[in-house]
Amino acid sequence: MRKSMVAIAAACSSLLILSGCSTESETATETAAPAASGSAAAAGTQTTTTCAPGDRIGVALPAQTSENWTLAKQLFEEQITAAGFTPDVQFADSGSSAVASQQANADNMLTQQAKVLVIGAENGQQLGSQAEAAEAAGVPLIAYDRPIDAKATDYYVAFDNFKVGQLQGQALLDGLKAKKAEGPYNIELFSGSSDDANSAVFFGGAMDVLQPKIDDGTLVVASGQTDIKQTATAGWKAENAQSRTDALLTSTYGTKSLDGVLSPNDTLARAILTSVESQGKPLPVVTGQDSEVESVKSIMAGKQYSTINKDTRVLVAKAIDMAKVLQTGKTPEVNDTKSYNNGVKIVPAYLLPPVIVTKANAAEAYANDPVLSPLTK
Repeated sequence: MRKSMVAIAAACSSLLILSGCSTESETATETAAPAASGSAAAAGTQTTTTCAPGDRIGVALPAQTSENWTLAKQLFEEQITAAGFTPDVQFADSGSSAVASQQANADNMLTQQAKVLVIGAENGQQLGSQAEAAEAAGVPLIAYDRPIDAKATDYYVAFDNFKVGQLQGQALLDGLKAKKAEGPYNIELFSGSSDDANSAVFFGGAMDVLQPKIDDGTLVVASGQTDIKQTATAGWKAENAQSRTDALLTSTYGTKSLDGVLSPNDTLARAILTSVESQGKPLPVVTGQDSEVESVKSIMAGKQYSTINKDTRVLVAKAIDMAKVLQTGKTPEVNDTKSYNNGVKIVPAYLLPPVIVTKANAAEAYANDPVLSPLTK
């Protein structure tokens, strides 16, 4: 059960005298976290506390492994400040200390009396203590982009990541058909880091599209590596994807052609293409995600086939909107109360629609992006 609005209001009570927060009672409906079979609602009178400008909002981000996280930090700092709050935005350390570093960052944000905590999880299974501490302090917890497997998680804001996978799978099929009208096609599958819960979601969405074509023989995974444990890329690191591609090309594609590769993001896509190019082989159809600058350039040059546009500006803005509503003691808008079961409850979520991008629609997809739009001219 989500922590009550009374508890959230209590988190701000120490500011009432110093900052002049106003307090009023209102009748409101609190939507309970739905059970798997449906949802329930309980109505009642609750206290709503409006806290002062300048309250701290903590944002604990994972290790800085891709452009979208770098942009997210900048946007959180800018937009939290613009909203009248004090930002405390921290990356986790990279490497083996990333999980412990993020835990320490979140703990420190609570110690510094953050009134809302936003976490883009390094490992969503390793944040239980921080979630419980936030709940005990009456601080709402928003899982940003990646789910957190803890009962005390209040909300989840993300793009629809199963849909991302489905779009990637369909793009791979479309790209293969455009390149060669008839199969069978030899493909390989890559997934993200096993400690990122989204990796399984992306992969599941893609396989929802690809598995029927594997079953009917249209697609052939020549290496036989179809299990997510075999396809995982530790730490989302480019060097790990490149070394696995090197090994696959040597072991499986001495004489066979590699027609396509399911890649879960742009960083890995570029590493896969680098491996293929270094061995002097024809470039396969390769998918991606995140609309990184170098990958958009690659798409326009006819190398990488596709990416996914998940506008970080929109996602950060939605997370901050949630935080602003929570600061008033009210319930933020959600549009999904069924999909995100974190193992202990279904977390109310706001899911944004991802957009597939190829060379054909890049100009349209990035028309309002000041960085990416010029690359499509």
